[in-house]
Amino acid sequence: MRADRLVSLVLLLRQHGRLSATTLARELEVSTRTVLRDIDALSAAGVPVYAERGRHGGFTLLPGFRTELTGLNHDEALALLVAGSRRGAQAFGLGPALASAMRKVVDALPESQRATAAGAARRLLIDPETDALARRLVTEELPDAVVTEVRRAVFAGHRLRIRYAPAGRDPEWRTVDPVGLVTVRGQGYLLATRAGADRTYRLSRVLAAEELAEPAQRPEGVDLDLVWQERSRRFRAGGDQVTVLVRVDPARREDLVGSAVAVLSEEGDTESGTEGDAEGRLRLEVTFQDPRHAEWALWQLAASAEVLAPQWLRDSLHDRAAAVAARHAAPSPERTPPA
Repeated sequence: MRADRLVSLVLLLRQHGRLSATTLARELEVSTRTVLRDIDALSAAGVPVYAERGRHGGFTLLPGFRTELTGLNHDEALALLVAGSRRGAQAFGLGPALASAMRKVVDALPESQRATAAGAARRLLIDPETDALARRLVTEELPDAVVTEVRRAVFAGHRLRIRYAPAGRDPEWRTVDPVGLVTVRGQGYLLATRAGADRTYRLSRVLAAEELAEPAQRPEGVDLDLVWQERSRRFRAGGDQVTVLVRVDPARREDLVGSAVAVLSEEGDTESGTEGDAEGRLRLEVTFQDPRHAEWALWQLAASAEVLAPQWLRDSLHDRAAAVAARHAAPSPERTPPA
């Protein structure tokens, strides 16, 4: 909405002092021409904004001008700034709204607290794009029109018609009763019911959405955290899951646990109690989504893990390792020294 954009423009000028039309356009995600029209609108409304010419010129406000937003103390504003660094807003199509809200939070602080709160927020990092092993966190790109329609139906408590594309199947239309939205590691999910049965839809697979006028059939109150935990538990217990007993080097324990669906038990071998066996390895019983998932996950650990059961998985890893060893037994033809 233009009114929100005008407020954001004023807050940007208040917080940065002087900004060029190009910079304002980038921050507000509009064209330079739109910024110039907004500047004219603000001037006509009595906001003391003016242009400074020259190489370092731009638009600025008269000193002392401020909007009247009060009620936040330093720690409250810091908490909002830190929360605003999370990626949930991106997963639900609220990125631009979040940026606008954060500018208002900073502007709500007294002059004496504004710099310290913004500086403190820069000292805290939540959910970086990559982890310590440089693995990039994948955040899904969602069409604005689709996610906006889904979000509107969730908040209004209306039924929702979606065109959904399950993995490996053709898209089809279905009518659901939305319960809530969840984001996990940059991926968004719609929790809903369909004909009274629980359903979980990945937002990136919703190709189109239409909010309906009829009310959704759902309880008034909901503990979304408990709903997600219960659905996750049922997911882990379903399908063609495989249970594996494995001995693993403690240094690779997190890699094993991170790739498994669930950890059923964890202990050391009987010879040495819970601290590991004679080689210092731990014994874990874990589940994987299916046989292919189990073989892939254990293969990544190489000699750091040993499958104790089931035997078919142990044999499969043995055969794969033998094939790799045979392939690399002879010198590489690309590296054979000249005669």
